[in-house]
Amino acid sequence: MDFQTRKTLIIFVLFSLVSAVVGGVLGATFPTWSQNLPFNLKLPLVTSDKQIINQGEKRIISSEESFVIKVVEKASPAVVSIVAKQVGFDPLRGPTSDSRGIGTGFIVDSNGIILSNNHVVEDRDVSYTVVTKDKKNYEVTKIDRDSLNDLAILQVEASNLPTIELGDSDNLQVGQTVVAIGNALGRFDNTVTVGVISGIGRGVTASDSLGIRSETLENVIQTDAALNPGNSGGPLLDLSARVIGINFAVTEGAQNIGFVIPVNRAKVVLEQFRKVGRIIKPFLGVAYQLINKDIAEIRGLPQGAFVQRVVEDSPAQKAGLKRGDIITKFSGSQITEEQTLATAISKFKVGETAEIEVFRDGKTLNIKATLTEAENE
Repeated sequence: MDFQTRKTLIIFVLFSLVSAVVGGVLGATFPTWSQNLPFNLKLPLVTSDKQIINQGEKRIISSEESFVIKVVEKASPAVVSIVAKQVGFDPLRGPTSDSRGIGTGFIVDSNGIILSNNHVVEDRDVSYTVVTKDKKNYEVTKIDRDSLNDLAILQVEASNLPTIELGDSDNLQVGQTVVAIGNALGRFDNTVTVGVISGIGRGVTASDSLGIRSETLENVIQTDAALNPGNSGGPLLDLSARVIGINFAVTEGAQNIGFVIPVNRAKVVLEQFRKVGRIIKPFLGVAYQLINKDIAEIRGLPQGAFVQRVVEDSPAQKAGLKRGDIITKFSGSQITEEQTLATAISKFKVGETAEIEVFRDGKTLNIKATLTEAENE
């Protein structure tokens, strides 16, 4: 073997050894460093299963299981149960006190700011307490409610509380694995269920516990992760332990169909709250019904928001909107099932003027309305 051949062989062997070592290190540490990549959600989360030993018995934990376990370990300390307490008087027994678990929330600020659903804490005749995973109780000192988005911000007097990170609900994909944590049935705190994103851009009408009042929430997330009464207000998490939605509704008579408010909607509300200490909502002053593409084609009407009622002395009335109008565009945005009127309004600030395109009696009109602040509920 001549010198040149030996040299080439040595270089090849060294290159193979270095490649094997580097490849081994990268492969073994992939689940850790891959999560720091900006595009990590598009990469496989894990590469192999893991073997554990429990009481001398070997067991295999799958890759997905291990990630779900890590999500729960990271997020669950920041998930709280919400308890309602009502004080009454019984002629025979005297003063009485009734406490019951009614829902879930999660801590977004270590100084005691908690996100939940409006319908969880809508009863103003009771006092509320939150209970952490380590069984510490904190009285709720203030509640700000946003019934339009079914969101509520609770405050407790505390510091150094564990928090949970908010993710991005605009980049979700159908089939993506998600984890829900909540106070199932108001009794089983920190219950964990796993599922996938079943659909996005859904519209759903939710009723109160008595079935008397209902409201429609648009552009919400559908999941097959099991949600039960008491899960409302709890987080839906991706496999990086970031909140991508707030659980709020289940469907009676169906299995594995739950609905979730996108977290980006809550981010806007939370940002306003942190700036001024209360929830500020822009207000137009119309009640409407959405005319979707199919109905528009059948009825020979434009797609948009059919105005059912105009609130007296509201920006809508002052701008000249009337019952029977169809709002087709709001500041240039076409009103559709994905871009609803409520969504378009929520992007504005109080005091800003919106240009509104209206279809009335076969003609298209353009009017302007200056949005005011919605009254506190």
